Amino acid sequence: MKIHEVEQAVGITVKNIRFYEEQGLLSPRRGLNGYREYGEEEVEILRRIKLLRKIGLPIEEIRQMQSGVYTVADGMRRHLITLEREQRSLEQSVELCRRLKDREERMDALDAGALLEEMEQMEQTGTTFENRQRQDAKPVRYAGAVVMAVLVSALMVALIAVMLWGYFADPAEAPPLPLLAVFMAIPGAILLGVLLALFQRIKEIQRGEEEDAKQY
Repeated sequence: MKIHEVEQAVGITVKNIRFYEEQGLLSPRRGLNGYREYGEEEVEILRRIKLLRKIGLPIEEIRQMQSGVYTVADGMRRHLITLEREQRSLEQSVELCRRLKDREERMDALDAGALLEEMEQMEQTGTTFENRQRQDAKPVRYAGAVVMAVLVSALMVALIAVMLWGYFADPAEAPPLPLLAVFMAIPGAILLGVLLALFQRIKEIQRGEEEDAKQY
């Protein structure tokens, strides 16, 4: 089976499948043509991963279960502790929202300081609140990496353009073409490095803040 056939059979995306392969949870065979080949064994492994991810198990926990370090029961016991902790946190968040709803206050009358202090005390006892502000800076982080890459790339392109202009404007005074190619290769290599660094930075941001491949 090809990866798109597996995608249809299991109901998960190619991106997820690739991620599980990177994490060592799945090891498809390589055919003579070099392409990955999937069989019923890989399909069944993916179904198990899909099941465990849908109930919220972390990747590392699945890895330990898959390797035989933990049984399914061991994994469920550990995950239940996490779920019960999250349930208590959610119940306290719900209670806080109800209290705010019952106050019928306008935004400019809200005593945020007192409430934040109360929330900090609750966090010290184990409550975890959903912190949406962590996502607020994401576009800025993307923008910073892109702006720097664009500026450096524009500078390198300008250097290459100046070299070419000098060569065609006065070929007699310009350095030999092989030497010019060497000079142009330097900003060209920097340009390529910047683009690769931007690509890696975007992947880091996606992995650290969105973890979209891990979500299922």
